[in-house]
Amino acid sequence: MNVRVKWVDGMMFLGESESGHTVIMDGPPDLGGRNMGIRPMEMLLLGMGGCTSFDVMQILQKGRNDIVDCVAEISAERVDTIPKVFSKIHVHFIVTGKDLKENVVARAVKLSAEKYCSASIMLEKSVAISHDFEIVAV
Repeated sequence: MNVRVKWVDGMMFLGESESGHTVIMDGPPDLGGRNMGIRPMEMLLLGMGGCTSFDVMQILQKGRNDIVDCVAEISAERVDTIPKVFSKIHVHFIVTGKDLKENVVARAVKLSAEKYCSASIMLEKSVAISHDFEIVAV
């Protein structure tokens, strides 16, 4: 996988993916940015969230579960000193569907966390990552 990050101006950068997509990353004004894009560390969390959400949905869909929505709410804490790495990450899934069984959703979340999500598994080597979920019935 290859990506490219190109400086635009100030503290704004254009991220270009191998698949042909782009995203703007920018810093806050107090650090020389114009607040025109997502912060790089937010991008890291979004990438992890997308990776684990992809797994959970794929597992649930393969099991022929009737899913109408899946949201991963991710909260993270960072240390106060530079480098301001993440110290904790928590992923809370809200899975909405018809006749969903708790053990099935729990299995999907666990499989993603322990076997499939490359981003989570890589990050957990240096960050405490936790997961939980809730089911909303329709």
